[in-house]
Amino acid sequence: MTESKTTGGVQSVERVFDLLNIITASGGESSLSELAAKSELPLPTIHRLLRTLVFLGYVRQLPNRSYALGPGLIRLGYTASLQLGAYAQPVLRRIVDQLGESANMAMLDGHMVVYVGQAQSSQSMRTFTEVGRRAHAHDTGVGKAILATLPESQVVSIVSSMGMPTPTKKSLGTMEDLLADLEKIRERGYAIDDEEQEVGVRCFSMALPEAPTPTAISVSGPVSRVDWDFGERAVPLLREAADELSAHFAQVG
Repeated sequence: MTESKTTGGVQSVERVFDLLNIITASGGESSLSELAAKSELPLPTIHRLLRTLVFLGYVRQLPNRSYALGPGLIRLGYTASLQLGAYAQPVLRRIVDQLGESANMAMLDGHMVVYVGQAQSSQSMRTFTEVGRRAHAHDTGVGKAILATLPESQVVSIVSSMGMPTPTKKSLGTMEDLLADLEKIRERGYAIDDEEQEVGVRCFSMALPEAPTPTAISVSGPVSRVDWDFGERAVPLLREAADELSAHFAQVG
């Protein structure tokens, strides 16, 4: 392969990812004119790249002739998320060994959070969250930790699109209450799910600032063991784990 062909191939890959990133930054949908303006690529080049992406299922054309992210990316994203969760497994296991309660890692996927990693406690009575499970962001520790890192307009968009179910009497049921809680989370640096998702379960959670997508880790268990003294021990360990994982993501990014 000649150098010119190699360069051209790399350039095509860069252009494909530029288009995907533009569509992503636009909320998952962009018109052809938006793609042309933001990518500064010739229209024939954009058409050629989009045809390939549509054929492969990574982009789809909508009835209004704009372009949206396609289902092919879901498989890639899900697998990548599980790989990140697998990398985090030793870190989560260390939290369990130090605190004796279950630890989780979750990411924002669309308008919900999805659990991508877990290390279980050996306690007979413990919390359990299946890897791959999706949950609302407003009533989970990981979800609130993630929401606290986002602009308010994005928080409103995410929560409004999914609604605010209240599975327990302690669940936050209004946007005003949620935004007030997110402000507290930003001030103290971690989130608390105080029986908001499940009665009898408390969770402490912290976001990972350098993750490739909004991500948080947490430790949770029965309120009889996961009390406020537990939280004082858990928060420094969560911060240490978050710093370690963030440093790794920054290196690979």
